[in-house]
Amino acid sequence: MLKRHREFYRSILLLIDFGLISIGWVSAYFLRFYTDLIPVTKGVPVFTTYLALFPAVLLAWVIAFKSFNLFRPQRIASRLSEVWDVTKGCGFMTILLVAISFFLRQFEYSRAVFIVFGVHCVILVSMSRWAFRATLRLIRQKGYNIHGALIIGAGRLGRELAGKLHYHSELGVKVIGYLTRKPEKVGQALDGIKVLGVYSDLPDLFTKYSIDQVFIALPQDSYTQLPKIVAFLQEQTVDVRIVPDIVSFMTLQGQAELFDGLPIVTLQATPLYGWGRLAKRVMDILLSSVILLILSPLLFLIGVAILLVSGRPIFYQQKRMGYDGQVFEMMKFRTMLANAEEKTGVVWTVQNDPRRTPLGAFLRATSLDELPQFLNVMKGEMSIVGPRPERPEFVEQFKQKVPKYMLRHKIKAGITGLAQIRGWRGNTSLDERIKCDLEYIERWSPLLDLKIMVLTLWRGFLHKNAY
Repeated sequence: MLKRHREFYRSILLLIDFGLISIGWVSAYFLRFYTDLIPVTKGVPVFTTYLALFPAVLLAWVIAFKSFNLFRPQRIASRLSEVWDVTKGCGFMTILLVAISFFLRQFEYSRAVFIVFGVHCVILVSMSRWAFRATLRLIRQKGYNIHGALIIGAGRLGRELAGKLHYHSELGVKVIGYLTRKPEKVGQALDGIKVLGVYSDLPDLFTKYSIDQVFIALPQDSYTQLPKIVAFLQEQTVDVRIVPDIVSFMTLQGQAELFDGLPIVTLQATPLYGWGRLAKRVMDILLSSVILLILSPLLFLIGVAILLVSGRPIFYQQKRMGYDGQVFEMMKFRTMLANAEEKTGVVWTVQNDPRRTPLGAFLRATSLDELPQFLNVMKGEMSIVGPRPERPEFVEQFKQKVPKYMLRHKIKAGITGLAQIRGWRGNTSLDERIKCDLEYIERWSPLLDLKIMVLTLWRGFLHKNAY
């Protein structure tokens, strides 16, 4: 029911947005060329020319709204924050549309039309989203289509479920109360919701309250009560859903699904697959090719400088652990004395490390020693953006000490990442770096990759911990 409701409301928003985007595009054309708001100096183009661009408008709309997660019917903190989300989505859509039109050389489209279109979309979509939620609230306030829900389980899982049901008020599910295994909790209010009784009171509650939905959110040590509870509920006409107490075990991309009628719960999985994986790989190849081409003179000069200052080898290849735990040879410009680890073994680089050459210290401080890793990206061993790869020796240490450490290997290692632009690089908090890596994997999108690349140029190369 919950998924069907959300999909239903999402489809309504989709249809409304489609209509408003269409209206915005048509009205932008007529406002630009058939009003005195903006003087027309080069004649009025035929409407069919702009109509022919409408498929590109729809493509830009889908990409932009999907990137900013605007295809979702959920309550947000305030109207202002929703308007800001819509403004970002419409702005990105307009930029994409301008970029697409740039390659259509057979006709020069008016930039004013694009600007007016973007403004129209912000106004129309923001007003429609506000009206949509106001209508839903009004319907709920009048008591229409409200589903009374009982949550069996008043522990962490049950309270988290109640919070999510309250957050998604558009579903129309009102939690009547909890049932608990602990008699001392009966009568208490947990986050404003009353504990109505213990598990054995379930039959009595059906005579006292109007219950449409029952959510079973038992802790694992109460599962012995499950057969008795389910046996009673099977004699009722209510919808019954179970929330298994495995949330604490679910990490990356955790979800539940039906496979040919068999319920399967995914605890962790590779987040990138299908079109997302293809899009990231295509972006890596295109951008790496451009970067290597543009920076080839600089790469040549750095190579010559290393050769003159400290001799061969120019490059330093180091074993690192990447995607799915596979070990690869990561390339860097050599910044230390030849055979620097013969005496020290595998150790962390420290500030003012005596093993560095003078040129190497500069290359490390400016992160220029990392540039050869674009060759690793071209080979498919790394991505431009992702968790920084570690040496296998350190991985063995870290995975024993840091929970969920190995989950960062469910995606390709990167030259830069969320941890790097937030300052967690070098000899800094490992826990914070892992948090950033897992956050990146959960939030991944092409837009996030581009944002991290831009911020890397802004503040990622020069850092006090780059040594």
